[in-house]
Amino acid sequence: MLAIIALLLAAGPLLLALSNFRFYVAPPVAAGWQAVSVLIPARNEEATIGAACAAVLANRGVTLELIVLDDHSTDRTREILAGIDDPRLKVASAPPLPPGWSGKQHACAHLATLARHDLMVFVDADVRLAPDALSRMAGFMQRNDVGLASGFPRQIVRTWSEVLLLPLIHFLLLGFLPMALMRRSVNPAFGAGCGQLFIARRAAYLRAGGHAAIRASLHDGIKLPRAFRAAGIPTGLFDATDIAACRMYTNAHSLWEGLTKNATEGMATIKALPIWTGILAGGQILPPIVLVMEPGVASAGAVAASIGLRLLLARRLRQSIVSALLHPVGVAALLVVQWAALVRHALGVPATWRGRAYTVQ
Repeated sequence: MLAIIALLLAAGPLLLALSNFRFYVAPPVAAGWQAVSVLIPARNEEATIGAACAAVLANRGVTLELIVLDDHSTDRTREILAGIDDPRLKVASAPPLPPGWSGKQHACAHLATLARHDLMVFVDADVRLAPDALSRMAGFMQRNDVGLASGFPRQIVRTWSEVLLLPLIHFLLLGFLPMALMRRSVNPAFGAGCGQLFIARRAAYLRAGGHAAIRASLHDGIKLPRAFRAAGIPTGLFDATDIAACRMYTNAHSLWEGLTKNATEGMATIKALPIWTGILAGGQILPPIVLVMEPGVASAGAVAASIGLRLLLARRLRQSIVSALLHPVGVAALLVVQWAALVRHALGVPATWRGRAYTVQ
C-alpha cells in the first residue's frame, strides 16, 4: 500500500511537468526595436552591482535606460556606480523607508516612478542578463497578452546547501503549477513568478497598484503576479535559463535567511504546510524508503518517477545531476526550512534581510 501511495504521489508532478514543458519555453526575439527601462534596487551590492550593470548595458536590439536605486547602502555600491561611464545609466537615491513597507517593494515602487519607457524590467543585482535578454523579454510581451511576465534564471549553485535546495524552485514550479490553467485564467491562485526577474507594462502595473499593492511583502515572486491577477490582468511565465543567470546565495547562512524570509508567504502556513508535507514526503522522500522495505514494481516506479523528473529538469534547465540524484535529501531539507519558518513566525521572531527586520503578517 505504501508503495502504491508513493507511486501515485510521485507520478502526479512528473505528468504535470511533462504537460508544462509545452508552455514553459524561452522567449523569442522581439520584432523591431523595443524601448525598455531596466530597474535595479541595490542595497549593499558592492560585490554584484558592477557586473549586473555591465550585463544590462551590453544588451543589443533595444533602446534602454538603466536606473539603479541606491537603497541607503553602507558599502561601496554608490562608488562603483559612480565609476560606470555610460549615459544610459541613471543612479538615484531611495527615500527613507516608510512604515509598513518592505525595503525591496519600496525601492521597486520608487524605481517605477523614474522609468520613462512602457516596458519596465525589474531585475535583482545578483542577476546577469545575456546580451539578447531584454529583446527576448520584450518579444514575449509582444506575443502574449499579459501585463506582467516573469522568467526563472539559471541558478548558479556551488555549496552543498545550494545544490540541494535551489534547483527545487523549478521542481515545485513545473511539478505543481498547471500552466495550461494559468494561461486561461486570471485566478490569483495560479499566480507565480520569480522576484529576480519581472517585466511589466506600465499601464498594467499602474492598474494593479504596482509594488504598492504588496508593500509589506517579502516574497514578490508570488505576491506581485497575484496582485496583477486580482486586478483582472493576466500574467505569464517564460524559461530564462539561456538569457539570465543568478547566484542567489553564497553560503548556508544567507540561503537559510533568504528561504525562511520567503517561506511564510508561500507554503509555510498553518493550513498549507501539513498538506505540502504529506504530498512532498509521500511522493519524493518515501519512494526510496519503500523500495528498500518493499522491493517491487510500484516502489521502483515511484523512485523512477521522482528521480526521473529531476533528471529531466536537470537536462532541460542545465541543473546539477548530483542535486537530482540527491532529490529526497533536498526535499527533506526544504521541509525542514519550511517548518522552521512556520515555528519562527508563530513565535513572533521577525524575518531579517539586508540588515532589516520584518514581521510577516
